[in-house]
Amino acid sequence: MKRPKFANGEFYHIYNRGVEKRNIFQQISDYFRFISCLYELNDKKLIKMRDRFDERQKSKYTGSTGVSREPLLEIVVFCLMPNHYHLIVRQLADGGISLFMKKLSNGYTGYFNEKYHRKGIGSLFQGRFKAVHVKNNRQLMALVCYIFTNPVELMEKNWKERGVKDFKKTIKFLKSYRWSSYLDYIGIPNFSSVTKRNFVTEFFGGPDKIQKAVEDWILYKTELNSGLGGIGSMVLD
Repeated sequence: MKRPKFANGEFYHIYNRGVEKRNIFQQISDYFRFISCLYELNDKKLIKMRDRFDERQKSKYTGSTGVSREPLLEIVVFCLMPNHYHLIVRQLADGGISLFMKKLSNGYTGYFNEKYHRKGIGSLFQGRFKAVHVKNNRQLMALVCYIFTNPVELMEKNWKERGVKDFKKTIKFLKSYRWSSYLDYIGIPNFSSVTKRNFVTEFFGGPDKIQKAVEDWILYKTELNSGLGGIGSMVLD
């Protein structure tokens, strides 16, 4: 897939998966680390995660206001799955997406390879990250719903083709899935500092409307009992 030319102020769907579809998150601590990378590495400055953790630890004892950051982009939506991730981002600085993704890939791969003794094995991810320009509001709405419902696959495999068997159980599961920005969007504090949610929240009409849109998406997919093409063709699981 040819990458778009990244422009400031535009939305992009960024995604990638583990090489050979291997799990890139094997323990709860791996999810926490990746989410920390999403926040900490979103900075124009050269960042070393160990140094940043030390700075934040010191600030707790010194009473300082924290660590200054110059974000490269806005992380609007994220969802982590065992073997892949999805992001919606909006670029703030020229070259911001490319630089951030390089830092994110290198930073998390270095952590993962060291933790799981993958010395000399090489890349954790399947090639370069994939990127799709979100061209209009309708596409953005569908993409948000698609990403937020990705975790349903963990409880009901192939649900996009077959539909869900238990709608209430599915909704309950999504509200318990921590590795996504969905909870923050529907008013359940989770990793609220990582994402910038104003635009999408206002676009949908508030947290309740976002939750309803996600639930309607699941019902629609269940009733349709087939994929949607377009958005559905981006499935990585």
